[in-house]
Amino acid sequence: MNNVTLAEEVMLLSLDDESGSARKRQAAGWAVAGGILLELVLAGRVTVTGKQLELTDTTPTGDALLDERLALIGTWLRQRPKRPVTGWLTKDHTRAVAATLRSLSARGVVVETRDKALGLFPVRRYPEADASVERALRERLRAAVLDGSEPDARTAGLIALLHSAKLHRLAFPDGPHGEVKSRMAEISQGQWAADHLRAAIREMQAAVTVLTTVTVMTAIS
Repeated sequence: MNNVTLAEEVMLLSLDDESGSARKRQAAGWAVAGGILLELVLAGRVTVTGKQLELTDTTPTGDALLDERLALIGTWLRQRPKRPVTGWLTKDHTRAVAATLRSLSARGVVVETRDKALGLFPVRRYPEADASVERALRERLRAAVLDGSEPDARTAGLIALLHSAKLHRLAFPDGPHGEVKSRMAEISQGQWAADHLRAAIREMQAAVTVLTTVTVMTAIS
């Protein structure tokens, strides 16, 4: 599997192209972790049913980012065959972001730079090295959201995750916000995949929505 993953696509939308700093990092982190799970669902490695995550196939996918998560999920589920999706997202989202950034860097899509904030604190940033990947991603999103094209399952799942994490502005910084939000909601609820896959993604979308809302409310309080 050589294609950029959904998690990496979310991360690309979050990163500022020039500075390499992540925007809306916390919300994007939930969507990144959800994107990895979605890829594993699409690959038939895990299932999500009734808010529960279950490992169904431990065969490697061939993608280092996904296979690392697959092994970690296997360890997490060793004592209990099913556990809540929110539990895994909560456990993994910070590490998933770091792993996704490493993967993007290894692919040559971004380049890692190191500096020190205030001359003291180590800071890593990831400015863009290959603009073609993000350009193709944004064209795909625009076709589905603004041009009315029928999205495939991966694109629709990505849009569902972005919508649930309230990342509309990252995907369409200059787009008509009301129209973008409405269309992304419509795609999220659409009949764009097989029933079992659609149900799994909606469970993940619900989990990301809950966790993003909790994060926002905690920050406010």
